[in-house]
Amino acid sequence: MLKIGIFGAGHLGKIHLKIAENSNIFELVGFHDSDFNVVNKLLKEFDYKFFENPDALINSVDVVSIITPTISHFKIAEKAIKASKHVFIEKPITQTDDEANTLVNLAIDYKVLGQVGHVERFNPAYQSIKSTLINPMFIEAHRLAEFNPRGTDVSVILDLMIHDIDIILSVVDSPIRRIDASGVAVISKTPDICNARVTFENGCVANFTASRISMKKMRKTRFFQKEAYIALDYLTKKVEVVKIKNAPKQTDDLSILLTNAEGDKKQIYFEIPKIDEINPIQEELEDFAKSINKNKRPTISLKDGAYALKVAHQIIARINQ
Repeated sequence: MLKIGIFGAGHLGKIHLKIAENSNIFELVGFHDSDFNVVNKLLKEFDYKFFENPDALINSVDVVSIITPTISHFKIAEKAIKASKHVFIEKPITQTDDEANTLVNLAIDYKVLGQVGHVERFNPAYQSIKSTLINPMFIEAHRLAEFNPRGTDVSVILDLMIHDIDIILSVVDSPIRRIDASGVAVISKTPDICNARVTFENGCVANFTASRISMKKMRKTRFFQKEAYIALDYLTKKVEVVKIKNAPKQTDDLSILLTNAEGDKKQIYFEIPKIDEINPIQEELEDFAKSINKNKRPTISLKDGAYALKVAHQIIARINQ
């Protein structure tokens, strides 16, 4: 079993602690948090071991899980990597591109692995259709949330949109040609609502909309590709796959048929992918453990996290312009 230590015992940190505690892959050694009010409350509820000295926790484990505010990601990760520990870092990977690139290079130098917590890659709905996504040419992503002061230390691009940025960068195998974006700070000092349009060299266009001042939650993405339309709802964990094929010579009364402008007859049919009941956070942690045990590239490497951050910062830069 891999010994793991958790940095950060807030809302998400508690989830990581519980998963590590009940895991068959990890052995939970303990946790560290700089907020003693959080620590004292947690210790009254659970029998976790608290490490007041962060170095002592790092030296006691194989894996360091960093679920702290973004501002502290780099400092903790740098120290852990230099101690030859594998690191799991909640998104976004760091505050700056330079910090992210430094961690990427340090991990190579110290021969350790790192994974970034872009958890939507492990959403069961996405897992069920990712193999169906073949060269999509138009993508539309909406991620809306009600206002919550937690997370407003960063813009909505780094708080919410970065989930969809990571997904789409993993799907579209092409460099970015152009980014256009606009955003407005309504309640916070940084943008609370943003729309971005990313055009790739292969012609694919991705439209992103993210808001943290909406009346209701929404986490949906639609993919359009040759002879297929795929709609994905991360929140309800539902998918809709509509495909088109050449119509057979003989069809039944229930067949949905159409004729395109060139006179070709097409048949529309629906697929219902099997969606497994999984815990995405548990899945991403166990996936990282498997990468460590097999010494293979993590599903969402530090380099992937750095790329998503770079694009997020490019979107922010366009808004500022």
